Amino acid sequence: MGAFAFLATATIAGCSSGGDGGTDATPAASSTASATGGDAMAAGDARACVILPDAASSPRWENGDRPALEKAITDAGFEVDIQNAQGDTGQYATIAEQQMTGGCDVMLLVDLQGAAQSVTENAQAEGIPVIAYDRPIPGADYYVSFDNFHVGELEGQTVVDGLEANGVAAADAVVVYIGGDPADGNAAMFHDGADSVMKAAGITPAAEPPGLWDGEHSATVFEQALTDLDGKVDAVWAANDTNAAGVITILDKNGLTVPVSGQDASVAGLQNVLLGKQGGTVYKPFQVEAQDASNLAIQLLNGETPTIEKSLDDGTPFIAATPILVTKDNVQVVIDDGNASYDEICAGDVKAACDEAGLTAGA
Repeated sequence: MGAFAFLATATIAGCSSGGDGGTDATPAASSTASATGGDAMAAGDARACVILPDAASSPRWENGDRPALEKAITDAGFEVDIQNAQGDTGQYATIAEQQMTGGCDVMLLVDLQGAAQSVTENAQAEGIPVIAYDRPIPGADYYVSFDNFHVGELEGQTVVDGLEANGVAAADAVVVYIGGDPADGNAAMFHDGADSVMKAAGITPAAEPPGLWDGEHSATVFEQALTDLDGKVDAVWAANDTNAAGVITILDKNGLTVPVSGQDASVAGLQNVLLGKQGGTVYKPFQVEAQDASNLAIQLLNGETPTIEKSLDDGTPFIAATPILVTKDNVQVVIDDGNASYDEICAGDVKAACDEAGLTAGA
């Protein structure tokens, strides 16, 4: 059964950054804001403006979110302008200026190293509501994402479970933390969620070098940490699959296999899970998030006033989807959902591990 098949239906979901909230959703009927009031605009008279951050940090932005957002909004009869800043904060600002000059009735922004904050302020000064998508933006009118604190909790539990399986007492374990880019507001949520679980189990980080969303950087800082620890490590909390992959290259180099966490259910991450090099990866089906954001944007474009039950600690209305931990036992759900292919995952020396896990090409 695919993840979308067992996600629960259509409610408003959310949580404060310190909670385990968020209800599950299907792509067709995901957690959405109910609406009241407002005069609907004629279809085609309003436009949504979307800025994506880059194409390098994750394939999801161009291959997943762009087509999903575009289809949902245009199918509702509205125009949509989706552009990608390609990792350039200056370009981000330029795109926003051009979009607002051309006319925006709602802006859906994925933050890039803080660049979205000034765009948000400028948009709101012109009366344009702003939806912070995937990453929080101070002052945004709405926030749509996965429950990022819970993402961290699932990662932390991956580490704790891995230590237990290896017979290592959590309180005595040498655990290295490899976090994400502190400029990404989600990174702190991932960290805090993971740390809440690991600390409760008795874990104190043996090393916590500065993080980035970059595999090479993660490999470099982890190798230095491992050297400082005289080659001793029992587990690694890695904030995503890219960082985990960098860590795993160093573990492989030193002939070590220890529990490593991750998220994104990337092909490389799923392969490392199947090969036993990564304890699990937190799966966040982008379709759920894109549908939530599209539904909210469409309501705003229709002149409706969304009613959202949950909020962040700062009061920002928050629609949150629930993430899923993927281990060797349920990699099939990602294939069945169409978010990774059997042929990609099970190539080369991973084929035997796929066979052992009973994976198939799906429906």
